[in-house]
Amino acid sequence: MIDGPYFVLVVLGVLGTGLVAGVFCAFSTFVMKGLAALPPAQGVAAMNAINVTAVRPAFMTVFAGSAVLSAMIAVVTFVLWPDEGTVELLLGSALYLFGSFGLTMVANVPRNDALLKLEPGTAEATAYWPTFVREWTIWNHVRMVASGAAAVAYVLALT
Repeated sequence: MIDGPYFVLVVLGVLGTGLVAGVFCAFSTFVMKGLAALPPAQGVAAMNAINVTAVRPAFMTVFAGSAVLSAMIAVVTFVLWPDEGTVELLLGSALYLFGSFGLTMVANVPRNDALLKLEPGTAEATAYWPTFVREWTIWNHVRMVASGAAAVAYVLALT
């Protein structure tokens, strides 16, 4: 049975990965659809504003903090190697670290950076906008599922 500080660490992992999954779910289910419905210049401007705001402490504490928690859970699991929940804990950590945090760095952030370089009303921005929305949203779906699955794996380790 997981107990003590290890239990608290895993509960915080559930909370953090679940919160991130919720943010990504909101983006996948209605934010990106709402932005895509705007004229391209407005959609680009709005997404750029969101991307600038996202890297502030409120979201980054949960997003990066969940990565730190997931790494800590993996390390503690390898050190303690508990009788129960080992597979779930390691799976949850891998899902979040690679499927959410890592994927953000290699798939979503480069797209955000490319969009940020474009002036919203230009022909280049207008041409890129539909591609951005489609590709960014696909990768966001993956991040959402990975974050949610990480939370479920952590919960399963506690049961």
